[in-house]
Amino acid sequence: MEIPSRFKTNTSSFHHYWTAGAGVELLKKLPKQPDLREANKLVPYLFNCDEPADELVRKLHQQVGFGKGQQLLRAYLVAPENVDEPYREALDTFFSSIESSPSWLNWELLESGIAVSQRAGLSGLIVLRDYCLMGGYESAAINKPLIYTGALKKGAVKRLADTVDFWVDIMENGSLKSGQIGYQKVMETRMIHAFSRINILAKTDWDKNEWGLPLNQWDMLATNLGFSLVFIVGLQRMKFQILPEEITAVLHLWKYIGYLLGIPLQLLPDTEQQAIEALYYWTMTQKEGDADSRLLAQALQEEPIAAYYPESALGRKMMREIHLYYNHFLLGSYSCRLLGLDTTRIGAIAYLNVLKNKMRNNKSRLTQQRQLLINKGRAEQMEVKRIYLTYNNRENNKQH
Repeated sequence: MEIPSRFKTNTSSFHHYWTAGAGVELLKKLPKQPDLREANKLVPYLFNCDEPADELVRKLHQQVGFGKGQQLLRAYLVAPENVDEPYREALDTFFSSIESSPSWLNWELLESGIAVSQRAGLSGLIVLRDYCLMGGYESAAINKPLIYTGALKKGAVKRLADTVDFWVDIMENGSLKSGQIGYQKVMETRMIHAFSRINILAKTDWDKNEWGLPLNQWDMLATNLGFSLVFIVGLQRMKFQILPEEITAVLHLWKYIGYLLGIPLQLLPDTEQQAIEALYYWTMTQKEGDADSRLLAQALQEEPIAAYYPESALGRKMMREIHLYYNHFLLGSYSCRLLGLDTTRIGAIAYLNVLKNKMRNNKSRLTQQRQLLINKGRAEQMEVKRIYLTYNNRENNKQH
């Protein structure tokens, strides 16, 4: 079996997570400690990629340009008959392999997962940024495609704005049904992954013996777990109450999203225990972070300063301190040191939000109050998206 050199037992960041961090409580939910030798079975997925999407990109995006290819994809999702041949044939072939409503999908359960994500409000976006995204930089391998596609040069502001735009859109009620905005955004993202992979392999010195394939299926599963299981853990650390059936709902939601993104169904977990095992196998066989990891972490740390909101320099500096506080609160000081993050004292004012979450837990048990919290949380998320898009568009217009 071909084994890339990135595949090694982790002895730093993720090892600490499972022995002294949040992972300790996760492992208690399993009947026994996972056997790391089982991870060997997953190594081939480091060399597997989303071949249907790659084929579509070759027949569509590489023929007409990436921007035009995405336009044709969007047009096809609205009215396939309006797309000219041969591009319609390529799109027909791609979408023939996708069931928009497979037999295993429970729409009611999926919408329950969306409701949890909406109720998380601003705390949900904080967890995504300061725990899931920043914590993901602790692996050198999964972030290498970002380096090879020039993400550092493009800046953390745009990357974060794109992530918020994507996440908020797919967390709209009913948005993941075929033809809706969430479904469209997932498919557009799948093409971005395929286009990036093809270009990295064709135009750079990417070393498959070191890293496997860029945006391979095992790393895609890890990203999916970041948005699902790790997101849940982060919310719980923020004193946000999630019931067992809600955990199952969030996992089901991301199983469907993962399926639409081209992740093999057999990799996607149905239960919390399966998700914990999957996260353990991936994290514990990851090469520790490197200089690129720290550069990405540094860029995200400074993102509030480089952003265009708040408008005052003092406000942006305070925002930086608040996010740094959440980095330390959620990730822990050990991980933050490895990533080279600064410490903060004045950012501790952000703990008031954690206390607010704790106070809301009793209300969340009451049906009427629960819906009010969902509505309020969703409004917070929509406002953050509006801010990111408004101020980023303003800056882009200045540059042009």
